[in-house]
Amino acid sequence: MRRMFLGLCLAAAMLSVPALADTPANTLVVAKAIDDIVTMDPAEIYELSNSEIAVNVYDRLMGLEIGDMKTLVPKVAESYSVSDDGKTFTFKLKSNLKFHSGNPVAAEDVAFSLQRVILLNLTPAYLFQGLGWTTDNVKDMVKAVDPSTVSITVSEKYAPTYVLNLMSTVTSSIVDKKEAMAHEKDGDLGHAWLKTNSAGSGAYKMRSWKANESVILEANPGFRLGAPKMERVIIRHVPEGATQRLLVEKGDIDIARNLTPDQIKGIEGNTDLVVGTFPKATIYYLGLSQKVEALRNPKVQEALRWLIDYQGMADSFLKGQQLVHQSFWPAGFYASLEDNPYKLDPAKAKALLAEAGYPNGFEIGLDAGNTQPFTAIAQSIQSTFAQAGVKVTINSAEIKQVLTKYRARQHDMIYMYWGPDYLDPNANADSFANNPDNSDASASKPLAWRNSWDIPDISKETRAALQESDIEKRKAMYLDLQTKLQKSGPFINMFQESEQTVMRKNVKGFFSGPNADLVFYYDVTK
Repeated sequence: MRRMFLGLCLAAAMLSVPALADTPANTLVVAKAIDDIVTMDPAEIYELSNSEIAVNVYDRLMGLEIGDMKTLVPKVAESYSVSDDGKTFTFKLKSNLKFHSGNPVAAEDVAFSLQRVILLNLTPAYLFQGLGWTTDNVKDMVKAVDPSTVSITVSEKYAPTYVLNLMSTVTSSIVDKKEAMAHEKDGDLGHAWLKTNSAGSGAYKMRSWKANESVILEANPGFRLGAPKMERVIIRHVPEGATQRLLVEKGDIDIARNLTPDQIKGIEGNTDLVVGTFPKATIYYLGLSQKVEALRNPKVQEALRWLIDYQGMADSFLKGQQLVHQSFWPAGFYASLEDNPYKLDPAKAKALLAEAGYPNGFEIGLDAGNTQPFTAIAQSIQSTFAQAGVKVTINSAEIKQVLTKYRARQHDMIYMYWGPDYLDPNANADSFANNPDNSDASASKPLAWRNSWDIPDISKETRAALQESDIEKRKAMYLDLQTKLQKSGPFINMFQESEQTVMRKNVKGFFSGPNADLVFYYDVTK
């Protein structure tokens, strides 16, 4: 996925936002690392922090409700229907909806918003390109039938839930066409302006974004569900958990989002604070480049699976924030494989390495982020791999630099994470278990490509699962794919994230869903 996670900077950066003493009753003040934000245009958003902003600023045709993170429901759409051939989806829109500008939300805005993703052809465009949309055909495939009806056509018959899930993503956010086009420059469909401004119809409108400093949201009294309880939300860039802890203890902020397990433990007994736990869909894994001869060997791949202290890490420095999970689709969702067969067993690993022709192990590099918990996890891997003679050299860098190297396929091993763009198993299968073109010139560069894993047969299975409309058959296909990748291949899936958020005790109604674009401020009260 995508998306930048714990981009930690110097603590001094938080000083650029004036400290608040006793937050106002009508304002929610949140502290988190937001230095991953590079744009606010939904057609370009591909990181975590701006996804959280987008879901509160923009609305979508479909979405999930706080009480049920498994069932898609209409949002801006009133209803939808699917043609008999499964290729055309028709959405009827709710009436009397308005953008923050006061302009009505109409079918033309929906069509424009989906079309511009393809026409701009920025990173998230691949989501819609999978539907067969191109710059040449998208205006024919996505049309406003009348002011309240949108027709979406796809190139092949897919599982309907896949298409509907795509209509719930950040990328499908509905943009005010009139507002965007009023700021168009050189045919950019308002892109330059929308990088730092907003034109949505969500619960909040974005008042300002100052890079590496703050985002300020103001309530939209005309929101389709009514005005939010908080008149203003301020997200302050505070990169260090220790600083966040001090601020929330003093009452200078209402919510701290990036505390470590040790920092969480340190606030035990503070009756002014509560800890909220929110299961996430983010998967953490060890990637093995198939350019490296040793890592192509199936026996080596299996051996390394037995050289990781999964539970030891989960019970110590990751406690409460990452749970052992050894398949590519997160636990708790449709078609998830929740079996965790591997544990630390150096003796078994040594035997497998000997069978593979490496009785004395080998030397290998490991790329990882230079912040916690990445550094601690990398050090644990280095220590346990050494028990079987595998000598690991850790290459630490900022996450952005690690990702750049990863995307260029220049790593040996890499410790990284992946969060699905939508809550359908294809969101992960399409990257872990699909690589239609392993060449350097490939237009599609999923995780399997990044690890140089050439898998024509598995890619066909992934495609077949995407097109299967029978729910139970499709589930069985994804379970089979997960089982195959769990046993062999370049992905050693290790953990699933669980977010711990520290709040002042008077804060109620905050919700952080399984994805970054499911963090809602609408119901928050103080």
